[in-house]
Amino acid sequence: MTDLSYFKAQFEASQHPDTADGIAAIKKQSFDTFNKTGLPTFRTEEWKYTGISSLFDKVYELTNTALESSVTVADVDAIRLPGHKTADELVFVNGHFNVALSNIRSDAASLTVLPLSVAATGAYKAIVADHLNKSSSYIRDGVHALNGAFIEGGVFVHVPKGKSLEHPVYVYHILDGRTGHIMAQPRSLIYLDESSSVQLTEAYTSLGTADSFCNEVMELVLQQNAYLEYYKIQHDHANASQVSTTHITQAGRSYVHTVTITLSGGIVRNNMNLVLDAPGDETHLYGLYLLKGKTHADNHTLIDNRQPNCFSNQFYKGIADDFSTAVFNGRIMVQPDAQKTNAYQSNKNILLSDNATINTKPQLEIFADDVKCSHGCTVGQLDEEALFYLRARGIPKADAEILLLQAYAADILDQIKSEPLRKYVAQLIYHHLSF
Repeated sequence: MTDLSYFKAQFEASQHPDTADGIAAIKKQSFDTFNKTGLPTFRTEEWKYTGISSLFDKVYELTNTALESSVTVADVDAIRLPGHKTADELVFVNGHFNVALSNIRSDAASLTVLPLSVAATGAYKAIVADHLNKSSSYIRDGVHALNGAFIEGGVFVHVPKGKSLEHPVYVYHILDGRTGHIMAQPRSLIYLDESSSVQLTEAYTSLGTADSFCNEVMELVLQQNAYLEYYKIQHDHANASQVSTTHITQAGRSYVHTVTITLSGGIVRNNMNLVLDAPGDETHLYGLYLLKGKTHADNHTLIDNRQPNCFSNQFYKGIADDFSTAVFNGRIMVQPDAQKTNAYQSNKNILLSDNATINTKPQLEIFADDVKCSHGCTVGQLDEEALFYLRARGIPKADAEILLLQAYAADILDQIKSEPLRKYVAQLIYHHLSF
């Protein structure tokens, strides 16, 4: 069993007494938090619908042993996304940034990719010191703290002022469970300077039959007039679980567009935080979860409006079948100085099985008096009239249901602005619904 004493031993073994940089301080502070709070339980309000104790009933390989992986280029080839031949590809193996398997095709004037430990002590020291681990102010549970305690093999990405990357940046997370249970804790800090733009996509895969647990934290910072398209694709094995925190700070007036697609896995928890910290920030959050089997998917979103005249829109849709469980918890905060805020949130769900479960909880916390905010949620079933219409025209019931579910998912799928990526996800959805 992976308990506190195990992590304590692993943490102490990973320490270097002669290291006094900021990352070492974060690791110490994070482990103290983990030691104090422990793992969240059903009594923890933010985790009341998602139990993760089962993820820690086994002994994982982590830290130094995780580096001894046999992942090859052929393993990466099997999961590459469309357009990869021109994309910048960052590969994490068991939570560690792997330079040898990565392909940075943009020139150094357009994109900087460094090990996080190098960036923290070099020319980007001030940026790392200012922005690394700011997500801990919003997420204070033991799972997030555990990632901070084991920051090792992280990556720093910088898009310079005025640079718009012509091709996407792909981040592949590979967990190698072919020799035993594996726990990966990827860490990344991505900094978009003034008037820069990037399209970023994350994808995940697990190798082997052992259980894997990916506990990821990605922090992004956008300066004035920066533009971010961010896509997350989760389609892994039933023995692969994940807690993923994406924390985006809009430090200057900027634009964010995100789409999260969750199709399969074991226990999947997504924390998506947006901090709108400049007047006029705009952000759009979209999500689609299509769950079968015993997959449990929990989407927690937070939009913290801290400055006036900001706009945000959240739209998440889900389908739960078999014995699956879906959770949506969307929270909008409007701080006292955030006058003229426009914030909207909607969550729609279809329940296909009597054994499936959907829990949805939209929240508004408003401390300003001149705002426009709304939220809502629905849970229903497939339209019986539409199903009858299709069947009356000779379409078998199973095919008719797939057509209706594809139509239901279309308005989220359409938010993927990259046509090759949108077609790729559409194929994943069709295959997922068909088998």
